[in-house]
Amino acid sequence: MAITSANQLELLQTAEAVAREKMIDPDLVIVAMEESLARAAKSRYGSELDIRVSIDRKTGRATFTRVRTVVEEIENHFIEMTLRDARAYKADAEIGDEIIDEVPPVEMGRIAAQSAKQVILQKVREAERDRQYEEFKDRAGTIINGVVKREEYGNVIVDIGRGEAVLRRNEKIGRESYRPNERIRCYIKDVRREARGPQVFLSRTAPEFMAELFKMEVPEIYDGIIEIKAVARDPGSRAKIAVISYDNSIDPVGACVGMRGSRVQAVVNELQGEKIDIIPWNEDAPTFLVNALQPAEVTKVVLDEDAGKIEVVVPDEQLSLAIGRRGQNVRLASQLTGLDIDILTEEEESARRQAEFAERTKLFMDTLDLDEFFAQLLVSEGFTSLEEVAYVEQEELLGIDGVDEATADELQARARDYIEEQNRKALESAKALGVEQSLIDFEGLTPQMLEALGQDGVKTLEDFATCADWELAGGWTTVNGERVKDEGILEPYDITLEQAQDLVMTARVQLGWIDPAELAVEEDAVEDEDEAM
Repeated sequence: MAITSANQLELLQTAEAVAREKMIDPDLVIVAMEESLARAAKSRYGSELDIRVSIDRKTGRATFTRVRTVVEEIENHFIEMTLRDARAYKADAEIGDEIIDEVPPVEMGRIAAQSAKQVILQKVREAERDRQYEEFKDRAGTIINGVVKREEYGNVIVDIGRGEAVLRRNEKIGRESYRPNERIRCYIKDVRREARGPQVFLSRTAPEFMAELFKMEVPEIYDGIIEIKAVARDPGSRAKIAVISYDNSIDPVGACVGMRGSRVQAVVNELQGEKIDIIPWNEDAPTFLVNALQPAEVTKVVLDEDAGKIEVVVPDEQLSLAIGRRGQNVRLASQLTGLDIDILTEEEESARRQAEFAERTKLFMDTLDLDEFFAQLLVSEGFTSLEEVAYVEQEELLGIDGVDEATADELQARARDYIEEQNRKALESAKALGVEQSLIDFEGLTPQMLEALGQDGVKTLEDFATCADWELAGGWTTVNGERVKDEGILEPYDITLEQAQDLVMTARVQLGWIDPAELAVEEDAVEDEDEAM
């Protein structure tokens, strides 16, 4: 159909109606109409031509024009013209000018009309998605109320007022089922641009969802008096939340529980009966862990900060309670504290202590030629290695019952002789393995370390200087979400990462690979940063 005066205003009315329905700018709809009409005109006059359509925003009149550019040499006569030809249309035409001719409006057949409709719908959808993204991009990390529209392949499509969002199958609490037109409260997990489909992604299993629910129910959290430090969830079953109060007069746990449990119960009801343990947060990791393992009682805690592991000893009858059903309690406590937790019973810990005691007793009996009683006496006084006996201040040995100066001297002499003999054997072994003198003369490495390095193929100072600190001291690597131990060459000799790094850097300086002055500048810069922090 041709654009007649009767339906010129109808274009504007249609554009406004569509814009109002989709909550987008009417101008975007008119631009889409212009593009669709231009496409229809090209199918009538030729797709090679540059046909443009302009719709008057007041009258609705559609103007069809052909545009050609003035050039020196024509490469495409459909969209270009010479300067001489152009001056027949425009006397002052110059190179680069556009010559615009109005062409008759086209009649849109059924196919052209359908094509125009598709263009308009596509443009409207794009504008709608852009509008939705701009509206919700700053609302990620908040809670929103919506209405369930439908379910697609386990994913729930939610009407959030000015658009749609998706609650994916893995973001739903297990036992929940949703009916159309049912109201639902969700956490906006992510808002991102997608080629098609919803751009707002919701969650009901995210730990942040629980934190935001508590913020809504507990005014002290909203005001910043109480802070949620950590949340761990087994969605639909159990959760642990750690809180701290910045006001000594307010109990953080009591504030979150509320009068007769009203506040926490509101959150529990929203999460389909998920049991919630509210735990006071403590910056001391062992203390925090004891709280996190509630309701189980903890006898002893041993923290290994380098490994990020913690060992917990519980009474025998508390073991199943500490672990929880299917390991739930210890798993949530681990997520909450960020530590790997090993749980031992008092009986298991006692057996291990006895084994360590027997092992050290045997060490002293075999190396120092002592009887069992005297060896046990040394162990019970806290001596764990020959080096401690050999190089400790003599007063510490004299503090043991029955040890006089002569006995102490004899003990230390035997220990030193044994250590020297072991060092001699280790050094001979290292030389036999091919360890060069440059590495043997390097300060900071014991004969046992040299032997271990030789067994691993590190035989020269150059080889040693190319080692990474973790190759020497060991470390931890996360693989598929699990911490995996990397064994270090010198790890059995209790060398730390810092010590390993110092040794390697010293070797590089000795070899001339690093300028000591540059190294000193870097160290000063690091110290300045630390002071600033």
